[in-house]
Amino acid sequence: MLEARGLTKKFGGKPALQDVSFKLEKGEIYGLLGHNGAGKSTSLGIILGMVEPDQGEVEIDGVSVQHNRAKALRKVGAIFEAPAFYDYLSGWDNLKILMSYSGGFDEKAAKEVIERVGMTKRVGSKVRTYSHGMRQRLALAQALLPEPELLLLDEPTDGLDPEGIKWFRDFILQLRQERGITVLFNSHLLAEVELMCDRVAILREGKRVFEGSVKGFQNELPIYLLEAEPQDIAEKFLKNIGSDLLGSGRITLPREVDPAQVVEGLVLAGVKIREFAKVRRSLEDVYMEILNGAGSPN
Repeated sequence: MLEARGLTKKFGGKPALQDVSFKLEKGEIYGLLGHNGAGKSTSLGIILGMVEPDQGEVEIDGVSVQHNRAKALRKVGAIFEAPAFYDYLSGWDNLKILMSYSGGFDEKAAKEVIERVGMTKRVGSKVRTYSHGMRQRLALAQALLPEPELLLLDEPTDGLDPEGIKWFRDFILQLRQERGITVLFNSHLLAEVELMCDRVAILREGKRVFEGSVKGFQNELPIYLLEAEPQDIAEKFLKNIGSDLLGSGRITLPREVDPAQVVEGLVLAGVKIREFAKVRRSLEDVYMEILNGAGSPN
């Protein structure tokens, strides 16, 4: 549905993106992760044709954004950066104006989308009276009005309370289930990304340093939490059996090693064990390993 190839962009001579490529299959939810300044918003800006790349190209359903932007974006809805509305107008009037910019106002479609995002009771109120969460719902309604096949979301849950974040997550997952919509979004809420995404890419200093399936890293070597002393003796023992020390008391064990034998070996080596427990490897674990240099570019 979307393919970005070799995206490169500099601002004032400073690299913002360096040969970044990724691909989204139809019906996939794909997360773009990275710290501030990693290149996430620049990538979305290029995909939307709002930023011209120095090199590289984006195709949406086989149509180049750089060569035929209008046709490429016909199937796209987006929330990019901070959604801007006319605060002195109602949500309904804002949608009428914004829809007219892209081909005309469809009252029936607008009412259906407004009901879907839970705004029926407030759409007649002036936008200046809306909470942050309500503004995000209005932005989502605007993004869905072209009936897109691809939805691009830039930090869509930023500033929402836990209830609003869960509502958004459930809404997107249901939308994918019912319509097979493809979603690309960037976020710093790693737990939400893990719950929603099929695959993720991590950007660091404008480079793609990781891409993989969310389920894939959950099936890798199990991680154990170990609290023991003396620490130097424990670490020496663990390194001798091929264990990786991940920091914060977390370790991995080779698949052929029985954890019970590890505990027994540590005790025989004179180590006192206060805690030894298996923990699930999360997206946050992967993210921190990559950004701290433990992972290699993929």
